[in-house]
Formats: sequence, structure tokens, C-alpha cells
Amino acid sequence: MQDFTITPTRRSFLRGSAAVAGAGILSASPFRKTWAAAFPERNIQILIPTGEGGGADRDARMFSTVWRKYLNTNFEYSYYPGAAGQVGYEFYAAKSEPDCYNLLFGNLGPEIIMQAMQKPKAKLGKDFIYFCQTTDETMCVFVGKNSKIKTIEQLVDEAKKRVVTVATSRLPHPASIGVLALGEATGAKFQLVPFGGGNPSAMAAITGEVDCCTLPITNAIQLDKEVLILTVFSKKNVFGEMADNAPPVNDVFGTKIPELSSSRGFAIHVKAIETYPDRFKTIEESVKKAALDPEYADLVEKAGMPRSFVRYGGREETVAFAEEMLALAEKYGSLLAAKKK
Repeated sequence: MQDFTITPTRRSFLRGSAAVAGAGILSASPFRKTWAAAFPERNIQILIPTGEGGGADRDARMFSTVWRKYLNTNFEYSYYPGAAGQVGYEFYAAKSEPDCYNLLFGNLGPEIIMQAMQKPKAKLGKDFIYFCQTTDETMCVFVGKNSKIKTIEQLVDEAKKRVVTVATSRLPHPASIGVLALGEATGAKFQLVPFGGGNPSAMAAITGEVDCCTLPITNAIQLDKEVLILTVFSKKNVFGEMADNAPPVNDVFGTKIPELSSSRGFAIHVKAIETYPDRFKTIEESVKKAALDPEYADLVEKAGMPRSFVRYGGREETVAFAEEMLALAEKYGSLLAAKKK
């Protein structure tokens, strides 16, 4: 499914003028080579490996609203959810042209874990590479406001008496790793229940369908009075009252669970970088300008998220994040696999 928006641009105006002038005049122009080298000459396609209307869709649209100022083009979106993102990545690698007009906007944390566990045909570093991140957020555990459980200690105590159900957007996810690692460290019994997205997962906790939920902290902060955040998988809760002053999990239990976060950002075909380095340079430079533009942070804030979620990372930093996530997937993959049986 695609969303398509066209607004007049200087480039489209010039193309229209050239058409009126006639192909003969254009071919005789000494500027023909310059025109042929222009990039982009058409809309940029953004593939999202999750469903329309989800967090990745929201973030991609917010970002491209600002990005079009620097790339001077429009964007089209397509959605390929399924198999924790595997469907979208394989379609992107095999079916879209590696010409720098086709990008993928992904949720790096869970989708890198998916790549480590499900071994899709599309290979990170061979077929595609992440070249920037736009946001970064920590994972958390929360309950519905009406839950009898009010602290992470109470939740763990309850999970030592019986199996506690935990909603998660998908099994290969940093939040899932956090809960399973907490269970392993404390002896608590958690049963992950994937709901196929952040919103249905959160609603399951609010309505009491499950005992609690684990997700990126954005989801919980946006739900505000509907939920109570119990803990965060980071060294410090930098969001304070916005995140219910929930304590870091390691501070409560003396555990050594690693910091767990997820970043959203863009990927591109490796072949596109090799074949069209000038085009890729234009993309890389313009995406950085958009990410650092205060208007982007304003849009994030208007969407109900802290401005501190905005965190630009270039190719080197994003690749480093991917490598760290792959290491986590290797370390905790057996826990996730055990829950899939």
C-alpha cells in the first residue's frame, strides 16, 4: 500500500519547462550532462518492514517532512510487515532497484535481532547497510494503571509464584531480551506474548489481558495516565516524571543486564553505494541536515515524545550500534528461541 503526495518543486517546474521547450533544444544544450547527473530526479521510495500506521511509519513521515527541504523531492511509502520484519528486508534486497532511489526505514533493535535469529536471505553488510539513525530510546516494563502491581519488585515477586504474562510487539526485540534476562537473573517466570505491534501490546496490558508489557519507552510515555512504568533498561531514567521516575532495573536487583535500546533509521543497498557514490553522498549529507534541523525535534515533541529521543548517528555510529545488537542477539538468542518452542 502506498501513500503518494506530490507538491510542485523547482525541479518539477524546470522539467515541465524543458518539455515545453522541446527535446531538440534540450539535446543541443551544453548543460545536458549537468541535467542528466541531477539527483534526485524523481520521488524517493521508502520501504517500511512493518505495518502502516505504526511507529516506524509515523517516524518516517515526520522525518521526511523535514528531509524534503534538503533533498528537494517527495517520498512514497510502502509497507511489508511479516515475520518480525523479515518479509520487508527480503523484498527490499531482492525486488527493489539498487539505485539510491529505494531506501528502507527500520527499527534497528528488533530487526537486527531478527536477522541474527531468523537468518533471512537479505544479508546485513552484503546486500544492505544501515547508514544513519534518527532516534534512539530505551526499553521499559509497564503495567496498566489499574493493575495491583505497582513496582518492579512486586512484579518479580509475583513472577516467582506463577508465570507472569508479558506483552511484547515481537519476540526478536531488545525489550523481550530485557524481560527474559531479568527472569534469568532473579528466578522469576515470564511468558512473552507477541502482539504484532506496540499499540496492541500496550492495550493488552491496559485491559488486563496480560500482566504487563515491555516496549520502547516512547509507547509508555505517550499513554501517560493509562500506564505505570515499573523499570527501565538503562543506567539512568533520564525522563524523570514523564517515565514515572521508574528505577533502572540493575539499581533495584543488583543485576548486570546490559542497556537495551532501539534506534530507528535508514538502510540502503550496498550495491547502490558502490554504483552511485555521488547520489549516496547527496543522501548522506541531506539526511544529516534534516536530523539536526530543530524543526524535526519540534515535530517529535508535537507527536508526544521527548525531544531527547532525537539522536542523529552517521554511518560509523549506526554500524557500531548494529554490531552491538548482533552481539546481544548472540548472547540472549537461546532465551528467545526457548520461548518460541
